[in-house]
Amino acid sequence: MAGTIQVLMPLALLAGGLAAGGLAISVLAAPLFTTLPTAMYVPVHKGLVTRFDPFMPVSLLSCLLCDVALVVAADGTALRLLAGAAALLLACAMTVSLTKNVPINRWLETLDPQALPPDFEQTDPRERWIRWNRVRGAFAVAALVANVSAAALLI
Repeated sequence: MAGTIQVLMPLALLAGGLAAGGLAISVLAAPLFTTLPTAMYVPVHKGLVTRFDPFMPVSLLSCLLCDVALVVAADGTALRLLAGAAALLLACAMTVSLTKNVPINRWLETLDPQALPPDFEQTDPRERWIRWNRVRGAFAVAALVANVSAAALLI
């Protein structure tokens, strides 16, 4: 099992670091969305989303699978608990993504920036998207902290 953990832990850290970093970048950049004119916001959002997909889902899922495998393979209770906590936090980040951010992304994908719906000012999703992006980013960073703590147990 020690060899398995020596492979899984670095993979979890890499994938989790990429996921947390990607979400941290989007958390830091998202307030820029609120400063853009409405007609500019839609194409900018579309452009950014296509850069983060499929990178983010692959990173989150890879880390989650590594953490689940660590729960099974680890010998120590503390390591199992930390890997389990990281897996749970990642599942939360993925749930927020799939139920909150992705539906907004898909709706925006259908819009023509030159012919936005007349009620777009009332349905503008920027604040909602930013709020949920912060939530999923916090879950991903907390998962990374749990994985770094688990790795520290192995040193």
